[in-house]
Amino acid sequence: MPKKAKPTENGKEEGSVPCKQVKLEAAGEPSSTLNFESPSDLFESLISPIKTDIFFREFWEKKPLLIQRDDPAVATYYRSLFRLSDLKSLCSRGMYYGRDINVCRCVNGKKKVLNKDGKAHFLQLRKDFDQKRATIQFHQPQRFKDELWRIQEKLECYFGSLVGSNVYITPAGSQGLPPHYDDVEVFILQLEGEKHWRLYQPTVPLAREYSVEAEDRIGRPAHEFTLKPGDLLYFPRGTIHQADTPPGLAHSTHVTISTYQNNSWGDFLLDTMSGLVFDTAKEDVELRAGIPRQLLLQVEATAVTTRKLSGFLRTLADRLEGTRELLAADMKKDFVTSRLPPYYMGDGSELSTPGGQLPRLDSTVRLQFKDHIVLTVGLDQDQSDETQEKMIYIYHSLKNRRETHMMGNEETEGHGLRFPLSHMDALKQIWGHPAVSVKDLNLPTDAEKENLVLSLWTECLIQVV
Repeated sequence: MPKKAKPTENGKEEGSVPCKQVKLEAAGEPSSTLNFESPSDLFESLISPIKTDIFFREFWEKKPLLIQRDDPAVATYYRSLFRLSDLKSLCSRGMYYGRDINVCRCVNGKKKVLNKDGKAHFLQLRKDFDQKRATIQFHQPQRFKDELWRIQEKLECYFGSLVGSNVYITPAGSQGLPPHYDDVEVFILQLEGEKHWRLYQPTVPLAREYSVEAEDRIGRPAHEFTLKPGDLLYFPRGTIHQADTPPGLAHSTHVTISTYQNNSWGDFLLDTMSGLVFDTAKEDVELRAGIPRQLLLQVEATAVTTRKLSGFLRTLADRLEGTRELLAADMKKDFVTSRLPPYYMGDGSELSTPGGQLPRLDSTVRLQFKDHIVLTVGLDQDQSDETQEKMIYIYHSLKNRRETHMMGNEETEGHGLRFPLSHMDALKQIWGHPAVSVKDLNLPTDAEKENLVLSLWTECLIQVV
């Protein structure tokens, strides 16, 4: 088994401090690569030998983690995820500058974009790479590389958040991007060659936006090291960083896997508040009373206004304390309608065509693709404002298009079902048990029980066992 070594200070410059580091040494037989049995198994194997409880207690959103591996099997697997040579076949499929590929270089602390117009051609990319020492950035390679799809789909199940990626290919003696920080949690997998990294203390911890930082503002590196194939680096959002390929070596290729963009308590609170206010206003006449005349014309808040709002917030907090209703409906819908579909081998027909036995009243059924389904409660959009009632909405990602994943400007369509609020207990039975008898569902009539499971079966969300 690989053994854990003490943190080292290889490549450390005076004044720099090594990142928390785990170094692995190859032993006897090659270690396995990634474990895809479950989302938690995948993540644990990704950050091995660090245990997940230690990772989330000591590193997540707190500080960087460097895992250096001297394992040929892991290095070989990492190299298979994306290579410089893959660009030739990808360009033949119709890749465009700006959308799919950026060509850039860091010049005097600033990012210089060298994109052409229209389609990207491999010979031109290779020319800019060799002659202009430009970095090639490939956006969201999981759209085309199956193993990255497999990894990121499992990570989206594990985090319950979108997981994107970018590949950076940088020639020797060059740097693609200036010092900057991101608004995402970052996992770096070194695929080809070596990359020299410098990390700096955040100026904005857990930042909510991307920003370039000037060299004269960031001081000396807090951590400095070089990644080799098979190595992994994690750092929290807001961590200032820059990286270059050392001169005299082969090019470097790494993939940045990122998650938790706009996934904070603040985002969750914003999503929750609108529904909470709407529900409370139905019962509280004070919330339905009009605001004072000319309040919107005032240039500053008055003591009366802030006191009134503070009181409303306390009322909302009291209501929230006792609720068990589903919260954050928009965040749930946005996540599941934008995420990757389940990874599959073959044509994916099992995700779009119901299979197996048709569910009947005497059937026992179980939920499938649970990690790809969300339940939300929202107003019935088919009714007028005066008569709107709450409905249960079930959204799933089985019919999502991998080709548009994390592309931002691509419109996504929600797939799923809706049911009356009276179906909530029956749905919780299906969600909460490994298998459930249809006739035992908590609905008043047999017809409603059969209609519920038939609807779910038609969407490939349940199967008869």
